[in-house]
Amino acid sequence: MGFDVEALKAAVEAHGRVIRVVVAEVKGSAPREVGAAMLVWDGGQSGTIGGGTLEFEAADAARRQDAPYRLSTHALGPDLGQCCGGAVTLLSEVYTEVSIAQLTGEVISRAVAPGPEPLAVSRILNQARAQGLAPAPQLIAGWMIEPVACATRPLWIWGAGHVGRALVEVLAPLPDYAITWVDVMRSKYPQEIPASVTALPAQEPDRLVPHAPAEAYHLILTYSHQLDLALCHRLLGHGFDFAGLIGSKTKWARFRTRLTALGHRPEQIARLTCPIGMPELGKHPHAIAIGVAAELMALSQRLDLKKEHSA
Repeated sequence: MGFDVEALKAAVEAHGRVIRVVVAEVKGSAPREVGAAMLVWDGGQSGTIGGGTLEFEAADAARRQDAPYRLSTHALGPDLGQCCGGAVTLLSEVYTEVSIAQLTGEVISRAVAPGPEPLAVSRILNQARAQGLAPAPQLIAGWMIEPVACATRPLWIWGAGHVGRALVEVLAPLPDYAITWVDVMRSKYPQEIPASVTALPAQEPDRLVPHAPAEAYHLILTYSHQLDLALCHRLLGHGFDFAGLIGSKTKWARFRTRLTALGHRPEQIARLTCPIGMPELGKHPHAIAIGVAAELMALSQRLDLKKEHSA
């Protein structure tokens, strides 16, 4: 979760005056977490702070907002009639081309109450810089702190067939993934590709493996078993955080035999995941994509917790 500066810039360029509404504080049960945000302009909006009456009224108030920023607290049950029993504080900020230019650095911190930067805020920012870790979004001592959103997990999708397209549709909206999408044919890609996705057509896709970061995730689902095998072989020699192969148990048994013949040890081969996703969901491309997305998100959570404990 972070401040998506690029999305805000694009909205301002397209619509002029834009109000960003962010969940600044949560007490008790709420539909979204601190840092969840939406953009509102005359005649439209994007993003979500949880939907329902809270979002409807927040968007309506944002369009009528004159002040540069507004802080409001909402008791979800008594005030809005929502089933959530908590309270939410929202920060609504007006942005134009002029104010957008002031958003610099890897952490966006700004006052929502008069006064100099509090010591508590300075400590959080200094600690974040020293450790190289982004602070959690939070409202503290009259200041709002948010790390700038950036895709931190490189994800390479090998293949632009039905399942590859479904995977991109499901995974591209998630903010954490910087997706590189490889296929042998440029014509296999759809006309509209999400901005977070880099299409990379290549006649010999396996030769691109050395260009992938060693910590990348990989999803292998090309048209060819021979190419799938070549990619698995290359990746085992290159390194990865996760590599998944679409296929059946029979395909995986044959691949293990062939990868062993290529010189890979059983413990190395076991790092590959096949089949990927949740087979019990079915074989429809989007069912496969949903299962794979769940698998990757769970893996990302485990890796994040591991990094936090080792920090």
